[in-house]
Amino acid sequence: MSYSHEVGERLRRVRVERGLSLQEVERSSGGRWKAAVIGSYERGDRNISATRLLELAEFYDVSPVQVLPGDEPERSGGGDAMTIDLGVLDRFGGRYSLIRRYLETIQMQRGDFNRRVLSVRGEDLRALAVIQECTPAELVDELRRNGILGTEDGPVAADGSL
Repeated sequence: MSYSHEVGERLRRVRVERGLSLQEVERSSGGRWKAAVIGSYERGDRNISATRLLELAEFYDVSPVQVLPGDEPERSGGGDAMTIDLGVLDRFGGRYSLIRRYLETIQMQRGDFNRRVLSVRGEDLRALAVIQECTPAELVDELRRNGILGTEDGPVAADGSL
């Protein structure tokens, strides 16, 4: 993978983890970061200077290490998969209806319709947190309290990292 594409993937990951669309980046930056330009950086269609890359990392409020190519920063915590008890989730009804819809999409992609539990990865957890308008750590705590969340290989770190 080229340097530009790797930087672009990291930039997209950080933006999505923050729950921002390209248009929201442009709006919240007061137009400093144009949606079309950020999109071209993320696709690897346009090279980004080191200065602009560091400025964008600062805008996203992340360490520059998170957007620079190289080894992935290590995450703390246990494994990278958690299980959601779909039966328990369904008992809560409307509170988790958007989460349920997202999980149904995962089930359709996997062709996995007959199971009572569904494994989700870290990226899915972050997306679910955005849907619920909270942090991943807050969502993990809430799902655990309600008996909805388990893990495949141990507890999730207190900060919600996997």
